[in-house]
Amino acid sequence: MRRLAAIMFLLLPLTAAALDAGDRETIRTVVVRQADAWNAHDARAYAALFSDDCDVVNVVGWWWRGRAELEAKLTTAFTQAFRDSRLVFTDVTVRELAPGVVLAHARWTMSGARMPPGMPEPKEGIQTLTLVRQTGQWLISGFQNTLSVPERAFPAAPGSSAPAKP
Repeated sequence: MRRLAAIMFLLLPLTAAALDAGDRETIRTVVVRQADAWNAHDARAYAALFSDDCDVVNVVGWWWRGRAELEAKLTTAFTQAFRDSRLVFTDVTVRELAPGVVLAHARWTMSGARMPPGMPEPKEGIQTLTLVRQTGQWLISGFQNTLSVPERAFPAAPGSSAPAKP
């Protein structure tokens, strides 16, 4: 047991390095730069924010693998559905998971999208992003985009006295 404690103590400086304020601001900037590239309808600049081997699940649940696929799909999307769209971020939070790996959540709003029939119009949502430090820069490696609706209470079960609170 003492040996394990000594090993843990020696490894602590390697695993407990916290993000500094500069890293946090850089990560927030990477997340928010999505809006700059999106609003310019520049699929290449948008995809450049992601790692080569990224996994992207878009707002309608389509899973794209890799920067090249992301760029190709957005190039097509920017010709029609998102040609006049405007993306704005309203909140970004960052939490370190391990040295060089962070979890970010970003709230967004969008206007101007023209979705095909049967597809939901993306007006607001939340992104979940995993960012990794590669070659000295922070890149988005994992990405899940979800439409958001205001939270409200779930209906109460039959026979219960009050609805469940959110």
